[in-house]
Amino acid sequence: MTQFLVASDLDRTLIYSNRALALDMPDRLAPRLLAVEVHDGRALSFMTEQSAAMLVELAGAATLVPATTRTRAQYERVNLPGPTPGWIPSYAICANGGHILVDGVPDRDWQTEIRDRLAASCAPLREVVEHLAISADPEWTHKRKTAEDLFAYLVVERAELPEGWIEELTGWCEERGWTVSLQGRKVYAVPAPLTKSAALAEVERRTGAATVLTAGDSLLDAELLLAADHGWRPGHGELAETGWTAPAVTALNHIGVAAGEEIVRQMLERVRAGAPVTV
Repeated sequence: MTQFLVASDLDRTLIYSNRALALDMPDRLAPRLLAVEVHDGRALSFMTEQSAAMLVELAGAATLVPATTRTRAQYERVNLPGPTPGWIPSYAICANGGHILVDGVPDRDWQTEIRDRLAASCAPLREVVEHLAISADPEWTHKRKTAEDLFAYLVVERAELPEGWIEELTGWCEERGWTVSLQGRKVYAVPAPLTKSAALAEVERRTGAATVLTAGDSLLDAELLLAADHGWRPGHGELAETGWTAPAVTALNHIGVAAGEEIVRQMLERVRAGAPVTV
């Protein structure tokens, strides 16, 4: 049995692309950064060196669970610092809860469970994909993608999105048991039963964790935050933009990579204290 289970969203919560760093300071004062994702020979995502050092301690003292909307292949590009050389998390949540990786290997029982839940409670993926193809104008849509045959997303020119289009898509999806989230330049359409919190509950059951801490920045992370004894959200992102918070959630003012460092710092302080979180 583990005492602390720490589950964090990755992009724009724990790790940051160049576009999302938000280093609003003179270059000479900028923090040193550690690249934690490389793709095709290019460094794509970063965290501060201080955040990385604290994450090493956190991963050694608690069960650290990355919880991401990324596909498995996208997640596997991320190389988080850990307590031992070659360390990988014992558990990871990918595809917004569609997959639980155990020591890096997809859990087949969980895959079957998720497929059954989706088939029983929401419209099929193909119906949503067809609607997106019709409703998303190529003038402001750069890419249309599906992820793991579970959900769909668009890469858009955000500034050119028609007024009311997101709201209209949200209503259409809700009628069919799906949710919509706008994160940076991506518009996600995700089945409502496909959640990080459902996968986290399964990991919590397996580990027997006494205290659960979580962090995230988007609408897709709201249930993850609510499922924890305590959660954190940064001062940027979908949740911050809408003013979303909850009694057991700390809403930080920090933005960008500084928010990622502050989240790890506060989580580590809770774990160091070694006591159940109270609100």
